[in-house]
Amino acid sequence: MSSTVVTQKAAADTAPPDTAPTDVQPRHAQPLVLAAVAFAVLTPLIQNLAGLGLTQAEFAARGDSTLRVEGYAFSIWGLIYAGLIVHGVRQAVPGPDAAGLRRRLAWPAIAALIGIGVWIVVAAMGLQVASVVVIFFSLLVLLVPLLSVAKTIRGLGLTAPDRWVTVWPLAGLAGWLTVAAPLNLINAATALNALPPALPPTAWALTAVALAAGLAVIGVLSLRTLAYPLPVAWGLIGAFVAEQARNPMLGFTALGVALVLITVSAIVVFGFSRRKGRTLKGDSSATVAFDGVTSAGTADTGAESR
Repeated sequence: MSSTVVTQKAAADTAPPDTAPTDVQPRHAQPLVLAAVAFAVLTPLIQNLAGLGLTQAEFAARGDSTLRVEGYAFSIWGLIYAGLIVHGVRQAVPGPDAAGLRRRLAWPAIAALIGIGVWIVVAAMGLQVASVVVIFFSLLVLLVPLLSVAKTIRGLGLTAPDRWVTVWPLAGLAGWLTVAAPLNLINAATALNALPPALPPTAWALTAVALAAGLAVIGVLSLRTLAYPLPVAWGLIGAFVAEQARNPMLGFTALGVALVLITVSAIVVFGFSRRKGRTLKGDSSATVAFDGVTSAGTADTGAESR
């Protein structure tokens, strides 16, 4: 009797852990992500083609006397939408999700995608306050979960599919929302004549620039990917182009902050990549030398623990 119990206990101790909850995405989230992508992409297309309400440019023009971004900067939505479509298709195809990223980011992505679609609707209706609420909701509902899985993101290899079809599309969207949300707030306050008199308008605009850049630095230090800060820098350069003649101090400050952000982000990301590469190489050598087995598992574990 006792020997049977010992045998069963030993078998249980050596059995591989159940990884099913973490490496296979829940089925109910798969079609919803793609549906949310379709909603986010088709809403502005239908709104513009049908001429329903204000265009995004007309809505922004109502309050852009304090801070403006050149129109070309918004062309980044083409890249963002393309990445989101790839991500939506990836989510809709059942398959392994070893890092658990697709499973953990599915609902935040759905919420953010619905949010950016709803923003088009409220902007077309000229609802300034609602636009601020919606865009900050879309930003926070995506950025906070991304930061919560930062350790997993840092552990992804350069060729890991989810680095390119999950992290880059979602971090890129979060990055653009990081610069767009403060801009939207300043524009709405200007349009409603609600900028607090404690500071002059230019100071409030500089505060928005600093807020976007500060969040971008926090994000790149945590995520160690350029997908998040680059859209922020792009938006700040757009502010420079729009403001350099009208408000040189604001415009050139935005440019300087963008260049500093790009430099700091490159140092952080590429410095981390070099350190990670040396660590993985060392872990790999140690595994081969002492264990006599392949090093992939040990290397990945080492990267994930940092």
